[in-house]
Amino acid sequence: MANIKITLRKDDVEKLKQVCKEFNNEPGELINVLHKAQGIFGYLPAEVQEIVSKELNVPVAKVYGVVTFYSFFTMKPKGRFPISICMGTACYVRGAEKILDEIKKQLNLEVGATSEDGKFSLSCLRCVGACGLAPVVLIGDRTYGRVTQEGVKEILAEYDEM
Repeated sequence: MANIKITLRKDDVEKLKQVCKEFNNEPGELINVLHKAQGIFGYLPAEVQEIVSKELNVPVAKVYGVVTFYSFFTMKPKGRFPISICMGTACYVRGAEKILDEIKKQLNLEVGATSEDGKFSLSCLRCVGACGLAPVVLIGDRTYGRVTQEGVKEILAEYDEM
């Protein structure tokens, strides 16, 4: 697969440079800057990492190392409605794996992928801290508790017209 260079919007690049200035271009603020950068761009492609590297005077390899180490950061664009399935112990023993399989089937989507229309992306989390509602599915900022395989279709239908 060839590396495709993406073009960043000029105003977003300026926002990122402003964020770096707000953190006094301190190398020790790398994680904070990356959080803000991901908020601006939605993900952290190589082009964003290069800007952060230059602005904070940190080697690109270090920026890349931080981005790949922390699971919060992503180098792939997420869907408009990111779906996360909790795989913590309570959710797992109450059937989270079956819920995941059903979502994968319904959307024809693998974990870590984004649908071709950019609508959904799929990931798993270790624990969302809502064990009493297990199994739990997050879609965007909405939390669905006590999800069943049969309920997956109904939940996804809520996003049909969006």
